[in-house]
Amino acid sequence: MTRRVGWTLAGAIPLAFLAVFFAWPVATLVGRGFFPDGPFTLDGFAQVFSDARTWRVIRTTLAQAAAGTVAAVLLGIPGAWVLYRTRFPGRWLVRAIVTVPFVLPSVVVGVAFKSLVISTGPLGHLGLDRSFAIIVASLVFFNYAVVVRTVGGLWASLDPRVEQAASVLGASPGRVFWTITIPALAPAIASAAALVFLFCASAYGVVMVLGGASYGTIETEIWFLTTQLLDLTGAAALSIVQLVVVGAALIVSSRLQASQARAQRLRTDESVESPWTARRDLGPTILTATVVVGLLLFPIATLVQRSLTTASGLGLDHYANLASTGGGTLSVPVWEAVGNSLRTASAATVLALVLGLLVSLVVSRSPRNEVGRRALGLLDAAFMLPLGVSAVTVGFGFLITLNRPPLDLRSSLVLVPIAQALVALPLVVRVLLPVLRAIDPRLREAAAVLGASPGKVLRDIDLAFLGRGLGLATGFAFATALGEFGATSFLARPDQPTLPVVVFRLIGRPGLENQGMGFAAAVLLAVGCAVVMGLAERMRPQEAMTW
Repeated sequence: MTRRVGWTLAGAIPLAFLAVFFAWPVATLVGRGFFPDGPFTLDGFAQVFSDARTWRVIRTTLAQAAAGTVAAVLLGIPGAWVLYRTRFPGRWLVRAIVTVPFVLPSVVVGVAFKSLVISTGPLGHLGLDRSFAIIVASLVFFNYAVVVRTVGGLWASLDPRVEQAASVLGASPGRVFWTITIPALAPAIASAAALVFLFCASAYGVVMVLGGASYGTIETEIWFLTTQLLDLTGAAALSIVQLVVVGAALIVSSRLQASQARAQRLRTDESVESPWTARRDLGPTILTATVVVGLLLFPIATLVQRSLTTASGLGLDHYANLASTGGGTLSVPVWEAVGNSLRTASAATVLALVLGLLVSLVVSRSPRNEVGRRALGLLDAAFMLPLGVSAVTVGFGFLITLNRPPLDLRSSLVLVPIAQALVALPLVVRVLLPVLRAIDPRLREAAAVLGASPGKVLRDIDLAFLGRGLGLATGFAFATALGEFGATSFLARPDQPTLPVVVFRLIGRPGLENQGMGFAAAVLLAVGCAVVMGLAERMRPQEAMTW
């Protein structure tokens, strides 16, 4: 009975958190769209969708997501080949460079690309500022690693004998690639494309920085209606549309990931890597090198260079100015915002780790009956939902639900860490759960036969194995919370801003001093997230997720 109560509480506590801080705000948001003044009505939808601006926003969102997905897939497949099927000196470094953009805060990426295309930037003469092309390029920057690692992970495990047999029988390299390799990689390519579309459709920070009024998306339009026009009914209606788009992408992604998992089980245990050769690998290598240098490194290098450029030449003046408020642009000095970010990210990390640990322990159990297995499957899926709902929707939902008793948290400092923990929680579960599922159940059975109590089995086996994934989970949670901008832009108090909010405010103000401080603050944020993820990657267990 004690053990049953313990496991029930372990599942009930995270579920209560999810119900209060996710299901309730999202449900209230949906209700606001259908019941704005009490009785059911579609007037809010009619008003929103009768506006030509709304349809332009929806078209822009879908167009940006589709273009970003196609570009990321086309560029990522050659990168997957070079980094996962060939061997060459320094490959580990290139893999690390490819991975870092995925964990960078969205506002940092937006500022990095902004530094390229403003009038004084290296690409300023091309007129790309506030253009469709620069937004798509930033989306590819973010999601290139998703394609490379997802497709490369499956490609590295494909049995090469099928391709070798086709070559022996006279098939040309091109025919082998299109008739054997691509169909074998199809589950991974489709899964990666669905994920990239999901991330592109819910992009917020980069669009806010780069898009302006001409290329607003559903996410930015929700922010505009809420904060500028105070049109909560219209924002709720758009949020429902956004939920439908992102939810559909999440469903497709989940099904495709299941197909990828089945394909992954058909792997070979033999090494399929081969030494790099110019005749076979030169073309993909040139394309991959161009992407790594031109798309991934160039914006970050330009951001660093712009942060060091002052009116009198290169120097650290902008970094020194971080101790100020930017001539009154900010309510607090930037270094105080850094402290706010570190405190809120630390609190969010602790909360996400505790909840993620409980969820992972419960979901990793193996019930003997079908009902129990289905229940745990639903529980696992429930905690993945925040990954498919944008942080903007979550932040907006917080504003309209947690503003009255019994949970009036509008003036509380805990609201931002809670929102950040909600965003980080799915990533923590996705890191810890594979580690627990990889434990041989015979270890638990042997310990029980030898007289170990259930608590001792849990402590000495499950928790001992969890230590292998805890470092990576901590890194993901902290980096995600540190760079979170979508919900925080709604919830952060003016006197308690976080670093991403400060970067956005600085970069949106004219003047060399404000711009330079924004670039310097963005560099600090990028370095912080990269260092955290670099340390976490060194502790990555083999069983943890691949992206």
